[in-house]
Amino acid sequence: MKTFVMLHGINHNMFGKRDPAQYGTVTLAEIDSSLQALGKELGVLVESFQTNSEAAMCERIHQAFTDNAHGVMINAGAWTHYSYGIRDALAILTVPVVEVHMSNIHAREAFRHVSVFAEVVKGQICGFGADSYLLGLRAAVSAAAA
Repeated sequence: MKTFVMLHGINHNMFGKRDPAQYGTVTLAEIDSSLQALGKELGVLVESFQTNSEAAMCERIHQAFTDNAHGVMINAGAWTHYSYGIRDALAILTVPVVEVHMSNIHAREAFRHVSVFAEVVKGQICGFGADSYLLGLRAAVSAAAA
């Protein structure tokens, strides 16, 4: 069975409590449960990982490479806009990587308009709330099949 890795970044363990105007009230556990259900429907395994440590995020990306994951989705949160370490770890991957954001980062503060990951990911999905994750999984699965 093909395996896809969902990487959740800094502060995502606080979904449901943090800034409901931007992120709604859905929890990380609910997002992961929805991804698991869609994964079953698509016939793939989804492994989710969340950390508030940039080093741990890089190590999990390395593990996805070593484990031969078929695709990776990442919502790195604020790291998206400045973490060249995570960007360089993502560049190691040879499978489709889809950047995901619940909010429309292009309609927010100016610093959020730039993704340092843009050059190394297949594409970006943002602005659809928790559905961004499901769209990201569909995109990764489709790209991996191509």
